[in-house]
Amino acid sequence: MTTMTPRIAFDPIERAGELWGERIGDAGAMRLATSIMRVQQLVLASLDAAVKPFGITFARYEVLVLLSFSRTGSLPLSKVGERLMVHPTSVTNLVDRLEAQGLVARATDASDRRRILASLTPQGRRVLKRATAALTDIEFAVGTLDADDQEKAYELLRGLRSTDFES
Repeated sequence: MTTMTPRIAFDPIERAGELWGERIGDAGAMRLATSIMRVQQLVLASLDAAVKPFGITFARYEVLVLLSFSRTGSLPLSKVGERLMVHPTSVTNLVDRLEAQGLVARATDASDRRRILASLTPQGRRVLKRATAALTDIEFAVGTLDADDQEKAYELLRGLRSTDFES
């Protein structure tokens, strides 16, 4: 049973912005950064809850999707980290857990024995299909925004996100 945080009668980020403005200065950047972090927490909690019945987290789901998009059916762990924009240690942890669940298989790359490849197992494909349906059913936790607002938000956040890669 999950415990919900009680609703409060005001927006705490808005209130923090007012106090910031009174005591420190312009609150614009602080409010935006704090809002992004709070939305990320809310969306991730919803996504994790949607895929929990399948024994995975949203982070593990992302690995499964990425592997399913691969032309060859497998990817080096380094590419998984690069494409998901996560640290190599996180990739290893995610793949370890997925492998223990029988959803991903690991193999040495025949063309470069230093590289480890990850690929989906048949069970991984089944879990991926069911988890995708569950996430689609909840509109990836952003369904309170209409399609136009989703596109606008995506475009606005692209500038922040793109500092981590070349366009």
